[in-house]
Amino acid sequence: MGKLTYDSTLTVDFDDRTLAHLQLVIGAKLRRSEAFFFGWKDDPASGDGRTTIWIHPEIPIAFKFYGGRQPTINRAWVDQLMLTANSPQGLQMVPEPDEPADHVAAVSE
Repeated sequence: MGKLTYDSTLTVDFDDRTLAHLQLVIGAKLRRSEAFFFGWKDDPASGDGRTTIWIHPEIPIAFKFYGGRQPTINRAWVDQLMLTANSPQGLQMVPEPDEPADHVAAVSE
């Protein structure tokens, strides 16, 4: 289970595979100096509500992975996450789609 830490005040758990995909999408948006919302459904243990944060290039964000290996990246999932990130509602967690084996890429560390 990885952790996303936002502005040193909010820490959220995501599995390493999900976190790797989020890092690619968030990193791409921030490299272009684009601010956006990021929302997700909270874990039932923390109230089962929703959380939305404003991601901005000047607000620190950290990605902590607990696994030793970089997960394989599903480009179709990155594309779907990026579509939500470019919408007025901002980045939303969507289920990982199936992807043909020839479109799955390993990302080097």
